[in-house]
Amino acid sequence: MQLLLMGPPGAGKGTQAAELVKKFSIPQISTGDMFRAAVKEGTELGKKAEACMKTGALVPDEVTIGIVRERLAKDDCKGGFILDGFPRTVAQAEALTKILDELGMKLTRVLNIHVPAEELIERAVGRRICKKCGATYHVKFNPPKSAEACDNCGGELFQRADDNEATMKNRLGVYEDSTRPLIDYYKKAGVYTEIDGRQPIAKVTEELVRVLSAAQD
Repeated sequence: MQLLLMGPPGAGKGTQAAELVKKFSIPQISTGDMFRAAVKEGTELGKKAEACMKTGALVPDEVTIGIVRERLAKDDCKGGFILDGFPRTVAQAEALTKILDELGMKLTRVLNIHVPAEELIERAVGRRICKKCGATYHVKFNPPKSAEACDNCGGELFQRADDNEATMKNRLGVYEDSTRPLIDYYKKAGVYTEIDGRQPIAKVTEELVRVLSAAQD
């Protein structure tokens, strides 16, 4: 089962990816993980990526695509994978299709966890994190017993600097602009499914599993 998981910042993509990894016993592969592994292994592409990251430059498409090709060819991907963070453009999506063709694979499904922008902003602005243990709360959806302290360890709760309305609006605008062409691309390919991310976490997981089980039949 070869999956591409999409979703805007704050939609719960990471939570759902972890559930799918457990359910289907396939690896989750993020762009960052691929870059770090290639750098650690000292591959030629890894060295090129490292040089870019050290200077803060964007890693060129040809390097990124090459690293993706190397990662998907590894043994742990033979039974499937969950791609997270790649592709980000239609050119990368076309390159991914070629890579999968070369490996004798094709995307089973592209899953997009959709949540309206106004709710994502509310989620971000209300988020609070424990400085000590990293537990996450929300002033409305999952409030701590005390507004100042973590229920688990008593640590101080804080709001991340980027959890504000202006930053989230900007991030969501960038995401929308970059992913809309991808959504159109995968709709035309007939592999796109949108999931309502406003539902409870367990319900979103249930719906994802239902869609994927149907795709396997």
